[in-house]
Amino acid sequence: MKMILGAISTSIVLLASCNSQKQSDNCFIQNNIDNAVAQHTIQTDLIERSGKILNPRTIDSNGNIHYVPIDDWCSGFFPGSMWLTYELTGDKKWVPLAEKYTEDLDSVKHLKWHHDVGFMIGCSYLNGYRLNNKTEYKDVIVEAARSLATRFRPGAGVIQSWDADRGWQGTRGWECPVIIDNMMNLELLFEASIMSGDKSLYDIAVKHADTTLENQYRDDNSCYHVIDYCLSTGNVRNKHTAQGYAHESSWARGQAWGLYGYITCYRYTGNKKYLAQAEKIYDFIFTNKNLPADLVPYWDFDAPNIPNEPRDASSAACTASALYEMEVYLPGKGYKETADKIMASLASPSYRAEIGTNGNFILKHSVGSIPHNAEIDVPLNYADYYFLEALMRKRNMENDSKNTMAYVKK
Repeated sequence: MKMILGAISTSIVLLASCNSQKQSDNCFIQNNIDNAVAQHTIQTDLIERSGKILNPRTIDSNGNIHYVPIDDWCSGFFPGSMWLTYELTGDKKWVPLAEKYTEDLDSVKHLKWHHDVGFMIGCSYLNGYRLNNKTEYKDVIVEAARSLATRFRPGAGVIQSWDADRGWQGTRGWECPVIIDNMMNLELLFEASIMSGDKSLYDIAVKHADTTLENQYRDDNSCYHVIDYCLSTGNVRNKHTAQGYAHESSWARGQAWGLYGYITCYRYTGNKKYLAQAEKIYDFIFTNKNLPADLVPYWDFDAPNIPNEPRDASSAACTASALYEMEVYLPGKGYKETADKIMASLASPSYRAEIGTNGNFILKHSVGSIPHNAEIDVPLNYADYYFLEALMRKRNMENDSKNTMAYVKK
């Protein structure tokens, strides 16, 4: 408790200083680091007192923390946030926690029944490898990438996202569903290709990105959530949504996933068509008539009751993080300024929770899936992860570092 009170006192002093200095960037960054440390200290103290390894994802309707098993698609974000907290603070007290929560996910490297191992292993093991020279993590990273590669369907040229015969997905009549979220998992393939020398992993990532670019985007540069392919011919069977308002609507987090994903593809390939696509997605998002002035989108850009619809802070955080990297490749086009505005909104009392509240998560007001009546207007661990990643990238940029996110030691 003494550490938490100290962080609160520091935050108060910093806020006063920020106001007197017109909220300078360095002060903004430090204030948000201190806030994250306070929330994570409470969260990890709860976990450690339990004697278990628990993985917080969100809160339930009663405000209780919801913990998830290691095969949950969100299991990598909390360990990843521990690594980012270490990076932001330089405090080695976070390392053993990050290692413990990361290494609990070891068996995910064998998971082959969905595509999200990129989130799960990328946010945890890749950060551990990058930040703490955990070379023993390479085997897990490469094995996980090879597990992900088993979902590549050569006839369609894509990595299949979900098994079409499992759970609610099995009721949709899909054959090979691919969701835009899958763009976020390509980073694992690119990194594992560098680590292992296995070019097939790189080729799969590129083919998936190209097929998605060809089939998943509309003329206005918004994207469909789900494209269903014929496994034998590669033809598009359906263009649907699963978590958006309607098949032809623009689900907010899907737009963020695509933006981030294509910037990542440019990082590894240098192919300017990916950077051009990111610019087009940016234009769709930030010229959209339904984007609020604070740049935190409604859960779907076409939701029927705007402005009386839930916001999605997770979409905003992911977008901000992507834009800081985009600024590195396309400086002077206003991408950093846009990201800074998003971060200012997310760090305001409208979205950033008071210390000790909100299930000890950093951000409020995210949305999981309204069509599934799941996680509506709650904190989500991936919103916090991308907020911290954006904060780290912003700090690097303010310090004139172009190293927005380099995992492999070149």
